[in-house]
Formats: sequence, structure tokens, C-alpha cells
Amino acid sequence: MTVRFDAEPWDYLGADEAIDVEHPAVQALASALRTGDDRAYAAAAFTHVRDAVTHCLDVGDPRVPWKASDVLEQGTGFCYAKAHALVAVLRAGGVQAGLCYQRLRADDGFVVHGLAAALVDDRWVRLDPRGGPPGAHVEFAADSDRLVFAADGAGETTYPTVYAAPHPAVLSALRSATDAFDLAGNGLPATL
Repeated sequence: MTVRFDAEPWDYLGADEAIDVEHPAVQALASALRTGDDRAYAAAAFTHVRDAVTHCLDVGDPRVPWKASDVLEQGTGFCYAKAHALVAVLRAGGVQAGLCYQRLRADDGFVVHGLAAALVDDRWVRLDPRGGPPGAHVEFAADSDRLVFAADGAGETTYPTVYAAPHPAVLSALRSATDAFDLAGNGLPATL
């Protein structure tokens, strides 16, 4: 799949309100994980966010953090928030990273699923730090996309754009929510 970008290359190292790269929690984690080359660092960051940050619905946590630092400090979040955390940690360690999305079937409709993308060994790879149900767990790879869910093409899709900042539809949904279960029931974006 062709990868598209919505910003300049340096923007994939920058910070914004959700990807708060300069926050002490993000910087501390990046410093603790930053050993070896970019590939080793990206693998460590991916594994940390996938395993140490729970998906809020999987564990019954009603909190809805959306800033990368809050996600890391609270240890939970939606797939989008986990992607924000991974992107912030990668950028804090000097690896270009961005956000990407899938549109997947959910019950009788569709839902947008959040992913991260990183430039590793001169190749952009999509990474799904969500973690998944048994049998759907993915490992880091620098040479191919690692997605928990495969888009079937029948209404489902993996969007080709790597965004430097969270998509407005996603950020709006997260920022307006006060309860993860309410958001999951009637507030997650169905399309970008």
C-alpha cells in the first residue's frame, strides 16, 4: 500500500497538545528505553506501550486519557490514545512517527481504529500498539506493517495517510468524552 503524508518530514518529530513530546513522563520513558539503534528503540517503545498500557475497554476502565503523557501515567486508553503515547515516545527518542487509522466493522456499523507509524530503517511501517485478544497479538517488525486487524476491503479499509497530528474526528471524540463506555457505545468515529 502506498503511504501518504499530511505534513512535512520534520513535523513527524514535533509536538502538539496530544503528542506532548516534552512532557517529563514521555521524556523519562524515552530515556529509559533508548538503547541501541533506532530499530531496537522502536521495538522497545512499541512493546512497552502495547504491554504496559491497557486498552480501557479490555480492563473495564472508564477513563478516557488522550494526551500521550496522561496515557503513560494512567496506564490505559483507547487504541487512539495508545497510538498517541507510542508516537510521543518514538519522537522523544528521535524516531519520526505519525498516526494512521483503519475503518473496521463493529457490530452493525463501522469504527475507526487508531494505529501508529514509524520510520525505521528508511521504511515507514504501521504498528498497532493496541494489543489484542488471544490469537491477535502482534510483534514489532521493521520490515512490514504489524496490524492486529486486517481490513477486508468490503467497507473496511486501512487509510493510506500517516498524520503528523491526531485526526480532528478522533481528537474531538476523545476530548469530549468523560466515560469510555459511553464513548464506545455512541461516540467513536465511524469514518475519517
